[in-house]
Amino acid sequence: MNPFERAQRAHLAVRAHGGVARVQSLKAQAVSRHDVGLAVDAGTIHRVRRGWVALPDADRMLVDAARHGAVVSCISQARRLGLWVHEEEPGVHWGASPAGAGGKPDDVRVHWAKPLVPRHPDALEDSIENVLALVADCQPFERALATWESALNKNLVQRDVLDRLPLKKVAREVLATAIPFADPGLETYLRARLAWLGLMLTFQIWVAGHRADLLIGDRLVLQVDGATHTGAQRNEDIRHDAELRLMGYHVIRVGYRQVMEQWHVVQDLIMRAVAQGLHRASAV
Repeated sequence: MNPFERAQRAHLAVRAHGGVARVQSLKAQAVSRHDVGLAVDAGTIHRVRRGWVALPDADRMLVDAARHGAVVSCISQARRLGLWVHEEEPGVHWGASPAGAGGKPDDVRVHWAKPLVPRHPDALEDSIENVLALVADCQPFERALATWESALNKNLVQRDVLDRLPLKKVAREVLATAIPFADPGLETYLRARLAWLGLMLTFQIWVAGHRADLLIGDRLVLQVDGATHTGAQRNEDIRHDAELRLMGYHVIRVGYRQVMEQWHVVQDLIMRAVAQGLHRASAV
């Protein structure tokens, strides 16, 4: 095999590892350190740090994690997995071994907790169990709950598996509250914030041919508009609200931003409606 072919073999092996790889692990694919050196000289891969190489077009988040001996974790990995993460959460979160070296970037949130699931030396992305445990530690309860419910909803992890892990108290509380079939995000927030009312909360229920975001009790409907609530959609929603009122429902329509940023306003509207008995069929 000539030098070009050997460099190409190293390049393809790194590609098979997702674009970032430990040189030690490449040996399993019959790629020697000399092969790696040839590929580096050819410019088809580059050294990230001692013992690690990457392709020029590799995922920058993974390259950065490899460079600093960490794994992408917490809300950063949750977002990469397509889980619900509070949209205002900036920055990158890593997981690192408590016995690992320091010197991590100042703009990265590093979690030094011992992982629940051991991390393989090749890993650059944390396991879902470790991700959720760090989310529970790092985020406010509601946000953590939404992320956990998102993971359960997507079947990325099973409740009984999580229950058998040595979870911390806050993570155990999140697990106890989480509902696997919940629509994560807005539903999670509303359910957690309105549970104290002691009323039946029915989410995504069909009434008068349309879906209502939340039915409180028998007759109180909460509709939450998204940022793109304009034009034909708005007209259709106004018509649906009118139908609901004619059927004896009381409708409260608010915006998504109000729920997330001005909850006290939304809660006040709901409490006043409940105080007047507008959630009961007998109030019609």
